[in-house]
Amino acid sequence: MAQTPPGSVAEVEGFVNLLRAACNDPKVHAALERLLCMPDKKRQAVVHNWVTDMLVEGAPRDFVQAVACLMDDAVAEKAYEVIFQCKRGELR
Repeated sequence: MAQTPPGSVAEVEGFVNLLRAACNDPKVHAALERLLCMPDKKRQAVVHNWVTDMLVEGAPRDFVQAVACLMDDAVAEKAYEVIFQCKRGELR
């Protein structure tokens, strides 16, 4: 049976967990920040390739969905705002 896609990224538990990890783990934070600082087209290409590689490798579906959310420019911008706030200690 096919699953209904989530209505928003807030419903993608893996995405929420990815942002939490970025707030709690300096390595995850740095990697995500590097990705989110890229120009939109470059970020989209990197995310596309990363998602494709993860699908081939059989990565956990939640994590693949979380990363795929970063293809969207508005989502990526909001994610950057969130991890920037973490860096400043506003969300810990």
